[in-house]
Amino acid sequence: MLELAILGFLAGGALPGHELRRRVSQLTGYTRPVSDGSLYPAINRLTKAGLLERRADPGAGPARYVLSLTGAGRTELLKRLRKPADHEITDFTRFFTVLAFLSHLPEVSEQHAVLRRRLEFLEEPASFFYDGDRPLRAEEVADPYRRGMLLTARAISSAERAWLHAVLDGDEPTKSTSFPLDEPAS
Repeated sequence: MLELAILGFLAGGALPGHELRRRVSQLTGYTRPVSDGSLYPAINRLTKAGLLERRADPGAGPARYVLSLTGAGRTELLKRLRKPADHEITDFTRFFTVLAFLSHLPEVSEQHAVLRRRLEFLEEPASFFYDGDRPLRAEEVADPYRRGMLLTARAISSAERAWLHAVLDGDEPTKSTSFPLDEPAS
C-alpha cells in the first residue's frame, strides 16, 4: 500500500520528499499513520529497484531532495493498478489507495476490471461474526456494539456497491478524469 501510494503520487510529477510524506500521510494517516521509519526505507527500496530517481534540491537546503518516477516506475505503477493483490481488493483502506490512483490506467476497461473485482468481493456474504460457517446479520446479534459494527459495515458496503454499479453501468463518468502516463512526469 505504501509503495503504491509513493508511485501513484509521483506519477503526477516530481515532489520533494517532505511533500510526498505529507500527501501519503493525508491519504492513509487517519487509519494507518505513516512513520519516517516506514516511508524512507520504502523510498530507498524503490530507488534501488530503479523505480524512483532522487535528486538533490540545493535550493531547499541540506539533505533535501526531489523524487521522481522513472519509466520503470511508471510501468510498475500500471502493473500494480491493473492487477492489485487480493488483499488490496478485500481490505477497505488498501482498496482506497488503489482507487486513489486508478485513473492513471489509460483504458476505462482496465479500470472497470479492478472495480468488478471489488464488487464481486463486496457481493459475497460476509460478517464479523458467524454461527458456524453462516455469517450473522445485524438483526441476529444481541450485543448492541457488535450490532453497531454490522450496521455500519452494511451501510458502507451498500453505498460502495451502489457507486460501483453506477460506474460500471455507465451512469458515472470515468474517462474525463483519467491521468494517462504516456508522457514523462516533470
